[in-house]
Amino acid sequence: MNLNELTPEQRAQLAKEALEAEKAKEIQKENDRQAYKELVSGKVDELFPSLEKLSVQLGEAKKHVYDEFSTALSMKRDLYNIKDSQNSHAFMNVKGDRRITLGNNTVDNYDDTVDAGISIVKEYISSLARDENSRILVDTVMRLLAKDQKGTLKPSRVMQLRQMANKSGNARFIEGVRIIEAAYKPEQSKTYVRAEIKDENGKWRSIPLGMTEA
Repeated sequence: MNLNELTPEQRAQLAKEALEAEKAKEIQKENDRQAYKELVSGKVDELFPSLEKLSVQLGEAKKHVYDEFSTALSMKRDLYNIKDSQNSHAFMNVKGDRRITLGNNTVDNYDDTVDAGISIVKEYISSLARDENSRILVDTVMRLLAKDQKGTLKPSRVMQLRQMANKSGNARFIEGVRIIEAAYKPEQSKTYVRAEIKDENGKWRSIPLGMTEA
């Protein structure tokens, strides 16, 4: 179609039709978006009760497992002199092909006295920055004292500091590290249950117990 051959009235009509088509397209798109929202909302309301029920069942099953193994845990502590601080306990059947592990994760945490220990170490180590070799040592220690994104020191780095302090033999350095170590107060996070079965190749395979793992 050659627009130049159309009359002004015809061009105006085409523009009107194009505008109406664009409006209809936008209306349809808005209707589709509304239909999508209604579909999603309906599915959320439809499925949520079953997920809530499943969550309760998983919680009850977890509690049941811990209750059933409470006697075994008590016997294990008495028979093998196991400390309460042990974070996990694995139990296996006689055949050796099924294993249930109960435990809890820990989160690194320090009390407020850790900053005093850090200050002592920094004070001592900064006094050593006299030449290139000592500056390298200072940089190394400062990196070990650096806190992670959560604002805590990594225990593995504190162990390295302990080794360096003992090797130096400096009482002030050792005191600072000792304060840091004493400030370590790990916190227990959520408990867990892990079930595993040994496959035909002799490798342990986890049984999915959560929606993420299933």
